[in-house]
Amino acid sequence: MATNPGVLYKFPWEDMGNYKYLLFVPFAATVLSGNDDADNWSAHICTIAALRYIVAQVFTSISRIHNITERTKIQDKGINYEQIDREDNWDDYIILQAYVMTAVHHLPYLGYGGFPIYNNAGLWQVLWWHVGPTEFVYYWLHRALHHKFLYSRYHSHHHASFVTEPITGSVHPFMEHLMYTANFAIPLLGPFFQGGASVSMFYAYLLGFDVMNAIGHCNFEFVPRWLMSIPGMKYLIYTPTYHSLHHSRVHTNFCLFMPIYDHMFGTVHKTTDTLYEKAITGQAAPKTTPDVVFVGHGTNLVSLFHLPFVFRSFSSRPFEPKWWLAPFWPLCVVVMFVMRVFGKVFVSDKHRLRHLKMETWVTPAWAIQFFFKSQWNFINSKIEEAILEADAAGVKVLGLGALNKNEALNGGGKLFVDKHPNLKTRVVHGNTLTAAAVLKKIPSNVKEVFVTGATSKLGRAISLYLAERGVKVTMLTGSTERFQKIHDEASSKAQKLIVHATKIEAGANCKDWIVGKFCSEKDQAIAPSGTTFHQFVVPPLQEFRSDCVYTDLPAFALPGDTKYFKTCEMTMERGCVHACHAGAVVHALEGWDFHEVGAIDHTRIDQTWDAAIKHGMVLK
Repeated sequence: MATNPGVLYKFPWEDMGNYKYLLFVPFAATVLSGNDDADNWSAHICTIAALRYIVAQVFTSISRIHNITERTKIQDKGINYEQIDREDNWDDYIILQAYVMTAVHHLPYLGYGGFPIYNNAGLWQVLWWHVGPTEFVYYWLHRALHHKFLYSRYHSHHHASFVTEPITGSVHPFMEHLMYTANFAIPLLGPFFQGGASVSMFYAYLLGFDVMNAIGHCNFEFVPRWLMSIPGMKYLIYTPTYHSLHHSRVHTNFCLFMPIYDHMFGTVHKTTDTLYEKAITGQAAPKTTPDVVFVGHGTNLVSLFHLPFVFRSFSSRPFEPKWWLAPFWPLCVVVMFVMRVFGKVFVSDKHRLRHLKMETWVTPAWAIQFFFKSQWNFINSKIEEAILEADAAGVKVLGLGALNKNEALNGGGKLFVDKHPNLKTRVVHGNTLTAAAVLKKIPSNVKEVFVTGATSKLGRAISLYLAERGVKVTMLTGSTERFQKIHDEASSKAQKLIVHATKIEAGANCKDWIVGKFCSEKDQAIAPSGTTFHQFVVPPLQEFRSDCVYTDLPAFALPGDTKYFKTCEMTMERGCVHACHAGAVVHALEGWDFHEVGAIDHTRIDQTWDAAIKHGMVLK
C-alpha cells in the first residue's frame, strides 16, 4: 500500500480476486464463436496476453534460480511474504491495456484497424516514437511521481519493494497505470497516423516492453560488459544494476529504459558505473557459505510447481494439489526421469535467522522413488554429494528432511557419518525435536497411549520417554525382535509399562493414539469416540472421524527475526517449518558439536525442547 492512498488507487476489479480473469472471457468467446473482426483483434489480444504471462514467468523463474543469479547478485537481501502479496496483482496492467486498446480499436470514425500483418517501416516508427516522446514523457512523469504529494498517494506502493523481482516493474496503483498506458500508447498511435501500423507492431512493442521492464527489475546483473563497452551504449540501454539504484537511492536513475535523459538532466547516481562493475564481477553481493542447510525432497509429483522458481504465488502458500495442476502430470513424470538421469541436489531458497545464513536444498527425487529399493543407491549418492559439498564449503549443520533420513535408506543419516568419519559438517536428522513436539501435544494427565509405527526412530523414542515417566505404552508391531530390543533398553520400572501388540484392535480402549504409520478408515474406526490422533506419519492422516481430534504434523513457527522466507515449506503455514528442520536450526544456534544421526537419544528430548523454546521457536 502507498502511505496515503489517493483517488483511483485501486483497480476496479481488485475485489474480484482471481475472478478478474473472467475479464478475458469476452475476447475468448468472440474468437470461439467465430465472431472476430477482419483484423482478428480478439484473437491477437488473447495471444498477446498469453505471451505476456509467459515472458513474466520465464524471467521470474530465471531470477529465482540461485545457481544462475548468485554469480552476479546485486542486493544481498531477499523478499518476504508481504512483498509477494502486494505484488500478487502484478498482471492487472495486462487486463487494463487489453481493454484500452480494444476501446480505441472500436472507436467510431478513427479507423484504428485494417492492419496488415507486417510493415517494416512501421516497426521503425514504433521505435522512434518510443525513443523520442515516450521515454522523454516518462522521465518527467516519473520525477513528478517522486514529489511527496504523488509519491505518498501512489508511487510509494512500487517503492515498497526494495529488492525487486521481474514482475515488480508492473506493480503500481490504478491511477499510475492509467498515466503509463496513455504514455505507452504513443508508439502504437504514432505509426497509425503515419500509415505504418501493423499487427506485428503490437506484438513487438508490448512484448519488447515487458522484456525490458523485466530486465530492469532483476536482482542480478547479466547485461554483458562487451555490450556496455560499445561507445554510447550506456545512454541507450539500462541494466538491472542501473535500475536497482533507483530502488535503493530513490531520487536518482529515473529513466524508463534509456539513461540518456538522466545524463542530460543530471540525475544519474554517482555509483552507477562502479556498482555495475561490482555486480558483473560478483563483488556487489558475493556468494557466501550458509551456516545451516536443510535438505528436503519432492513429495507429490505436482509439488514441482511449489518450488519458488516455478509459481511464485503458489509457492508462497501451503501446498495442496490443485485441480488445474492435473494436466501437468505428464510433464512432471518427464521431469522426474530427467532429474533421475541428470539431476543433483540444488538450492531452493535462502533465509536468515540472526547470525545464521540458512538455505534449503532439494534432493532430485520424489516421495514415490523412496519406496523402490532400486532407487536407494541413486538417492543416497545424491545426499552424500550434498553432504560432501556442504563439508567442503564450511557448512556447520546439514539437516536431513523427511524420507532423506529414512531408517531403511541410510539409518537416519548414520550411513554417511560412518563412511566419512572426518566430517566437520554436523549431519542432523532433527528427530529429537520432532519427538519433543509430538510429546508436548500429549496432555500431562494421560496415563495410556497406543503407538503405531512403534519401532521407527520416533516411535521408539516416544515410547521410551513416556514409559520412563509412568505412562503405559502399547506398541503395535509385528516384529517381536524389534519390540524386545526396545523393551530391553528401558529401565526395569519402565519395562513394566511397555506392552507388545500385534493387532490394531489392541487400541480399541485407548483414547490417545500416537500414529507413525498409515491408518486406513477401517483402522481409525477401531479407536473409541473422542480419541486424539497424535501423528508423525507422512503424509498426514485423512481425517475420517468427525468425533475424534487430529493433531497437525510436528512443526514450529520460526522466531520473528527470521528473514526472507517467501515460500511455504510444503503444507506448513507461512513462517513455519517441519520440526526436523527446526531441529537442525537449533543444533546450529546451540553450537552443538555432535552428529544427530541414527537412533534418537530419548534422554536429550527435554534438552532439545528447552533449547528450541529458548531461541524463540513456537510449537504449532
